[in-house]
Parts: sequence; C-alpha cells; structure tokens
Amino acid sequence: MAAKRGILRASLLGAALALPCVWLAMPSSAAYAQSAATSKIGTVKAVSDSSITLTTDAGQQIAITVPSGTRILQLAPGSKDLKSAQPIALDGISVGDRVLVSGKAGEDTSLLLATRVILMKAQAIAAQHEAEQADWQKRGIGGLVNAADSASGTLMLSVGPRTIEVHTTPATRFRRYSGASVKFEDAKPSTLAEIHAGDQARVLGTKSEDGQSVQAEVVVSGSFLNLAGTIASIDAANSTLTLKDLATKKVMVVKLTPDSNVRKLPPEAAARFAARARRGSAGQGQQRQEGQNAAHPVRQPGATGAEGQPEGQRSAGMDLSQMLNRLPTETISDLKQGDAVMIVASQENPENNNVTAVTLLSGVEPILAASPQGSSAMNLSPWNVGGGTPDAGGDTPQ
Repeated sequence: MAAKRGILRASLLGAALALPCVWLAMPSSAAYAQSAATSKIGTVKAVSDSSITLTTDAGQQIAITVPSGTRILQLAPGSKDLKSAQPIALDGISVGDRVLVSGKAGEDTSLLLATRVILMKAQAIAAQHEAEQADWQKRGIGGLVNAADSASGTLMLSVGPRTIEVHTTPATRFRRYSGASVKFEDAKPSTLAEIHAGDQARVLGTKSEDGQSVQAEVVVSGSFLNLAGTIASIDAANSTLTLKDLATKKVMVVKLTPDSNVRKLPPEAAARFAARARRGSAGQGQQRQEGQNAAHPVRQPGATGAEGQPEGQRSAGMDLSQMLNRLPTETISDLKQGDAVMIVASQENPENNNVTAVTLLSGVEPILAASPQGSSAMNLSPWNVGGGTPDAGGDTPQ
C-alpha cells in the first residue's frame, strides 16, 4: 500500500519545479551504514552514470547514488500500480523527469542510496496534462453551489444565470481544497457531505442533451471568497494590500504569494464585459417589473432569449475565468492605490479579515461601475476554468 500511495502521488504531480541545478558530491558507501529505509519524490535536476540529483517538492536537493543493478521502472502518468511498469536503464532518465526513489538514507538527510527508482517522463506527463486540460475544457463546468443533498447524491450548481443539476454516484471522485491553499497537492479526498451551499465547485462529467444536468465523474470543491473593490493601500514589502469589499463593506487584508495568479484586463475587454453587465442588469430589472404584473411572470433561471443565449446575460464571470490565463500577468509592484480589482481568495481563519489571493484581476473599473452588485454577477473561478485540470494524474482542476 505504501508503494501504491507513492505511485499515486507521483501521478498527481506534473509540473517540474523551476529551481537552480545544484551538483552535490557523491558520498562513500560508509555514509549509509545502519541507515533507515526511506523514499523521496521530486524532479530530476541532474543525472550521471551512477547518480541522480533530485529536487524534492519541498525544495530540498538530494544526492542519490544509483548502484549497478538498481531496479529502475518507467510508468505512464496516471498508473495505479506497477503492473504496467517497464524496466529502463539509468541513462533513460533525463533532467525534468519525475522520480520516486526508495532507498537508504545517509547520515546526511541530503544523501540517499537507491534500491528502486520509479520514473515518469516529463514529456509523458506534459502530454497527459494537455489531454486532461482539453477534457476539462470540453466536459467541465464550474459555479457556485446552491444546495447539496447527500441522500440523493445531487448538487445544484449556479453556472452564470443557469442552475445545473449534478448527479453523483459511488464512483464519483471528490476532492476538496483547504482554506489556506488551492494547490492540488494540498487538496484532500472528500465526500459530497463536505460540500455546502456557497462553495465553489468544478465538475467533470457527461452533460445531458439539454445542458441542464451532468453525470459527475469528478467533483472538486472549496470555500472561497469573491471580493471586489478599490485598493486602499499597498504594502509591497509584505506583499499585502487592503481594500473595502463592495458586497460586505468589510476592509480586507489581502496577501499575495508566488502562487497568486495576478492578471490585468485590457481596457477594450473590460468595456465589453461592462456592456454585457449593463445589459444583464437591465434584463434582470425588466424581469422584476414583469414579475409584479400577473400577465407577465418572471422567466426562470436558464430561460433563453431569441438567439438561444441565457436570458439577461451570458455568464460573464465564467468568460472572464476562461480567458484569464491569456491575459497579461502583473506583480504587486504593478498595482497602485485606487485600482479597482476583483479577487478570489482563500481564508484560513474566518474570524479575521485576512485572506490570501488565489486570483487577482485588475483593470475592472468599467465592470464594477456597470454592475451595482459589485462582483456578485461576475464571480471569477479560483481555478483555471479554460484549461483547468488540477494535476497530471487525472483527478481535478488546479
């Protein structure tokens, strides 16, 4: 089971860490005397005739001695056991590949004598990741959870102006992100019972012909905050900013980390989304007025207009999320006091107003001016909806 868990973990980790290559001197065999068995997983930074330099996912450099005769096995990404593994020579390992190394630890924690090496080629990982991105693009949906019913195995998901019914089965795989992170490796196996109204969810599955329901294969959920407002102050030294959220009127302290996705919306794109938001507000206002007249009942969510588009407006928030990774990137030094921003944030402690930015989008002044509810109709997703697979192993969005 320990080996299987290691293989599964390896299949989930697709992206190589961009860390400097460091050659470490190889130790003598005496350094491994009386050492305990251990394992390390990471990205190959260097390889020679009898050694591998490995960077673990925690950033540690490990010098690995690979004696002649060490078992080296190559697996395809997503493999669940060693049945399909193929023997390979050490010279088949390249910089950038992912490896899980079992062996004996040296006196120094940066030393390891390999007894087995399990390899996943970087090219294969990239190819699977691309295929999974395409699958999520084609068959994935994302939105806010309206309701979750464990008894019936269903979720009601708001996707723009529509409500989609999500059906789950005992075979459906669930993952849930922690309050402090949206990295997939930090997500935990979950259940439908852990999903609540107000959560955000991504679903991969087969959609019905009318688009009103989905048979879910994978559900990824998390509790995230959607903020929108004007930056009140910036502390570049501590990578934080403050803003007053339009919806709650609370002053929030937002932390930017290297994992935060900071983007800028070009003026012409912001103008298009603002126009759509204005049309949506006008349509919703008309619906409310008609609802007051007995002869003109309000259309239900998901009703379509003359051109077959959802009544009022298309899902501008989803469109923003889909185009997010094509937008120019920014850093905190590019932001300034007074900028209008939309933010998806995680919050480890709901008792305070400190949050960590998952996604920050600037250049949204026209959108917020056009939408009286602030970001309520324009929510961003915390995941890359346009590509959005969470990993290279095949379960969920990142």
